[in-house]
Amino acid sequence: MEAQMEQDKEGGAVKPESKKEKDQSWIPKLIKKRVCTTFVEDGFSNGALCQCGSVRETHDSVATGDYFGAAIVTQWDSRQHSSEYPTDAFGELEFAGAGYRHSYFLRLSCDTSPQIIYPLMTTHWGLPSPNLVVSVVGGEGHDKIKPWVKDILRKGLVRAAQSTGAWILTGGLREGVSRCVGDAVRDHRAATSAVSQNKVVAIGVAPWGLVYNRQQLVNAQGSFPARYYIQNTTKDTCCLDNSCQAFLLVDNGSVGKRGGETAFQANLEDYISHQRTGIWGSGSIEIPVLCMLISGEASMLERLDTSLKKGTPWLVLAGSGPAADFIGDLLGDLSAVILSPTSLVADAEAIMGVSVEFCDRVREKVRKYFPAEAGLEKLVDTALSIYQRRDLITIFKGKQEGPDDFDTVLLKALVRASKRVSSKASEYTEELRLAVAWNRVDIAKAELFNGEIQWKYDDLEESMTDALINNKPQFVRLFCENGLNILNYLTNERLETLYRSLSDSLLAYILLQRRLSDRKSLVGSLPSVDGGASGVMKTFQLGVNTTASPMDLSLYEVSRLLQDVLGDVCEPFYYQALGLDPRMGSRRTLKQVNKILQEECTYRNQRCPSPWAALFIWAVLQNRTEMAIFFWEKIKEPVLGALGACTILRELSKLESETESKLAMKQLAQRFENLANDVFGECYQSSESHSFTLLIRKSPVWGGATCLQMATAADARLFFSNDGVQSLLSQIWWGDMERSTEVWKLILAFFMPPLIYTNLIKFREPEEEVNPLKVSHIRDNDSIEGNDVTVFSLADIVQNEEDLEELKTLSVNVKDSVQTNSKRPFIVSRWRQFWYAPVTSFLGNVLMYFLFLCLFAYVLLVDFKPPPPDGPSFLEFVLYFWVFTLVCEEIRQTFFGGSLFLFQRIKKYIQDNWNKCDLTAILLFLLALMCRIFPWSFNFGRALMAIDYMVFTLRLIHIFAINKQLGPKIIILGKMVKDVFFFLFFLGVWLMAYGVAHQALLYSYDPRPNWIFRRVYYRPYLHIFGQIPINEMDADKLEESDCTYNHTEIEAGAEPCLSIYANWLVVILLVIYLLFTNIVLVNLLIAMFSYTFSKVQEHSDIYWKFQRYNLIVEYHSRPCLAPPFIIFSHIHILIKRHIRQIPSVKNQHFVVELKGRKASCLNTWEAVQKENLLSAQNKKLRESDTARLQRTSVKVDSVLKQMAEIRDHDRRLRVLETQLDYCCSALSWMTEALSQSNVVSTSRPPPLHKDVTPLSPS
Repeated sequence: MEAQMEQDKEGGAVKPESKKEKDQSWIPKLIKKRVCTTFVEDGFSNGALCQCGSVRETHDSVATGDYFGAAIVTQWDSRQHSSEYPTDAFGELEFAGAGYRHSYFLRLSCDTSPQIIYPLMTTHWGLPSPNLVVSVVGGEGHDKIKPWVKDILRKGLVRAAQSTGAWILTGGLREGVSRCVGDAVRDHRAATSAVSQNKVVAIGVAPWGLVYNRQQLVNAQGSFPARYYIQNTTKDTCCLDNSCQAFLLVDNGSVGKRGGETAFQANLEDYISHQRTGIWGSGSIEIPVLCMLISGEASMLERLDTSLKKGTPWLVLAGSGPAADFIGDLLGDLSAVILSPTSLVADAEAIMGVSVEFCDRVREKVRKYFPAEAGLEKLVDTALSIYQRRDLITIFKGKQEGPDDFDTVLLKALVRASKRVSSKASEYTEELRLAVAWNRVDIAKAELFNGEIQWKYDDLEESMTDALINNKPQFVRLFCENGLNILNYLTNERLETLYRSLSDSLLAYILLQRRLSDRKSLVGSLPSVDGGASGVMKTFQLGVNTTASPMDLSLYEVSRLLQDVLGDVCEPFYYQALGLDPRMGSRRTLKQVNKILQEECTYRNQRCPSPWAALFIWAVLQNRTEMAIFFWEKIKEPVLGALGACTILRELSKLESETESKLAMKQLAQRFENLANDVFGECYQSSESHSFTLLIRKSPVWGGATCLQMATAADARLFFSNDGVQSLLSQIWWGDMERSTEVWKLILAFFMPPLIYTNLIKFREPEEEVNPLKVSHIRDNDSIEGNDVTVFSLADIVQNEEDLEELKTLSVNVKDSVQTNSKRPFIVSRWRQFWYAPVTSFLGNVLMYFLFLCLFAYVLLVDFKPPPPDGPSFLEFVLYFWVFTLVCEEIRQTFFGGSLFLFQRIKKYIQDNWNKCDLTAILLFLLALMCRIFPWSFNFGRALMAIDYMVFTLRLIHIFAINKQLGPKIIILGKMVKDVFFFLFFLGVWLMAYGVAHQALLYSYDPRPNWIFRRVYYRPYLHIFGQIPINEMDADKLEESDCTYNHTEIEAGAEPCLSIYANWLVVILLVIYLLFTNIVLVNLLIAMFSYTFSKVQEHSDIYWKFQRYNLIVEYHSRPCLAPPFIIFSHIHILIKRHIRQIPSVKNQHFVVELKGRKASCLNTWEAVQKENLLSAQNKKLRESDTARLQRTSVKVDSVLKQMAEIRDHDRRLRVLETQLDYCCSALSWMTEALSQSNVVSTSRPPPLHKDVTPLSPS
């Protein structure tokens, strides 16, 4: 035994342990091989060979008789005469000269449990879980395969496997049918794209003892990879086929013999048939397994019978060879014979129930197809057992039917078998499940949803879940169009099930697990998680706590995830379903959620209020493009939904670490932004007033968000560049003034307010407000076209918020507010129309800011007095007060800006870059103010004031963002500043390299730190601009000076002398330095600036319009007075908020809430515009060249198919004509014979033959 084990280990050298070897080190401990240990003499080898095929010397013992010596063992048995040892052949296989693709291989005992092997293939080897398994059997050896069989394998089987996601189990050797299957798989891979989603998976199940050069695979530590050479083989061995992705080399201890793998393959097929399809076995059916018989010998009948007893269906290619022809003849010609009742288990009583006549006919057919086989009666019994399970067998006459629609043949065969096994399910339901598992929507449309079957909701419910989880959007669309009610289908419990089925490789799954771990750790159910709970997305740690089971996921974790990616734009999702209060703290919310989940959880039985939106978000979180697009077509608010998806995807892309997934998310986000822009453009062309309402309407589905708010969160610049959005913004910017008002009129009215009561500036009068540029509220009885509307002034909706707050507090309705507005005196009304417009607020802030900078500059340059008691001056005190009002405004923006928590408000404030600039300027001013008070720090304070003036002046850049020409330039400037940092990095490296070398070559010893810094950094930097001290660098230009080489004197402060030893090298380094900096680096910077400029300038209009929106929102929310007079507005707000307790709605910009019929009419109108857009896009797609070519291709295929049918009909007519000629000749002969005979007497002569036109030319 030791010698045999050593022999089996030959051919593989021991390698250093790698990561792959470590990952697979458990395989020899669990999976065994078989080695023959007992010699059973083979009578045909004169005692030299064992019946296992090995020589006598490799065996430890010889099988002898019993103790009486009367009997000798004559039959070798694998279980009795072989032993199991740890496998020594596993790992990866590389075929020499066949490319870089590796295959997996494993040597295993024939008794190995499939329960170990199947998870090894799917989990460790990474093979995709199959939706179907087709086991091709028969056709072994070197027999020639018929051409039409090769055509079936190439055009039918492989194409069906690719379309259904199937595994193909073959013999794995370069012989017979296995070789034909391998060639077909190889040709298919060469023809398909390398990035094709569906790969054909071929798995070879071969006998170990029949593999040629198998010693190349032997390595006890595993081979990663083993190099395998394909050569011409002998008749007793065959090479492995390099088209297989995995090889299971079944070892029963024999060498050069077939059949050892049969039992294992049958067990593997049976085990796979009990596993479920889909992700994590989430499919609605078990994996269908179909055996395909091609040719075959008599021994194949036993294999067929054994598999049929386990309920495995078979597809037999009649006409391919002996065994297949016999089965086709058996089930075809003898199908009229009536047998006794069949059962699933064949027994002797059932066989005895068959008539003697039928047995005789079967016996004759066995003799016909297997004349040389012994054991005739055994073959007859096997054939009778097969016949009793004929419902599991489908006969395919490929020579007549051809390879077209072979996948439909497979489907029909499996449906026929499933109908026999499952008596409760209808045939159509099983066929539907198989079609869903294979993702063959074309079969479902042609066979199941053609209008002949009336589908019920219960029939589609399970298949719908399967299609959703396994990403089959075409089936989801098909089910929704044929009887599935999504309102009844999507309950909160089923929605949780969908989220629990997320793949563990998805970012959304990792984030949900993170939230689940946070909930359990905070309520004490699990140990604390490092890092704790955090609401900031950037603090997400993508490590998953393995103690949190995916089955514990609830809608609360989904809500937290959406809150993280959407931020404060929306109120929390699903809180109403869970019965939670959004205003509660996180710990109280977690405790209440834990209490709800521990109880009966009645919320799970409730229907989801917005099923399409819930499914849309679910699909977007998984980055499923086609599924998300379909659900977007179904949601009520397509513009807001597309912007919401854009926000989610762009936030997730920031957290995604995989490059491909990140790119896919960004592309899908851009696609949704384009959809939102296109749909809103269609709406704006239809009705301007309705489109304005659409932008500022609060959505109950999306947590009270508006389109403008969601577009801001999504950074949807393209959407903001839409003409409709810009028209609304212009309406808001100018208020009730005409948008054509010149700026000089505004400035004149600003300094001379009485001019607003003249005709200098035109205002829209109340009677002129019935124009399409007004934002309208739809009445209960208005039409979708907006012919009858109640119109409000824009100032009443989005500008006069303080009055609306007061009226809301006093419970006064909107109509009363309009009446109150109209009753105001003309002086008050006109005054408010001018000063409450954002453009006036902006103009006032700009003018006063220029005045502030002038005052600051005057104080800094002229009136900056010494420390107290001599200063500060009066103007400096005015400057301090002015800055104090600026601080008050920044505090208002930070702490009084909405209903968010304090931390969220501070975070939102700091995220804005210009707010960071304001904060820096104010902090520098406060520090300078404290320093200038004391004499010892007065100069330092003045220096800080000078620097702070620069920061305040730079703040002017933001003001000019409203200008169409300067706005994009500001964006370019910001991006160029980022480019400069990269340039400075390269410049700094080169500067330090040259500066250190320059200093070391010129001065042999100079320890003064300040001079070292000057000469290493400052002087080389000046060299770039041409300031080169030639008299210090060129030996010929040196000037006499008082210097020394003495180190002691130099340390005492004396000037060191220049070193002229390597003066020539200094000049060369200077030339190289200037060449690199002035030419290479400077031109690199210019190229970077040019690229940035062209990139931004190309989309300058889009950038400017997005900037314009942010500026309008900012000045719309500001008080109408500018600093320093803004202090009066602050006092007014303080009185209203804290003394009169009037709540603020300033944080909700441009918000209109519609309910009831108003919201329904607007949603209907928006849906109509969306359908118009989709119809136009579909029409354009149908008229494209690609679609026309595709339709032409379908027509050509149909014509070719009809031509093939015509040729087949012509062939049949020729055969029929030949048979008719034969019949006519026979009848003529009979007639002539009878006429010359006296047996029959006639009263008239026989009829004469008349010529007729032949049916076809002879």
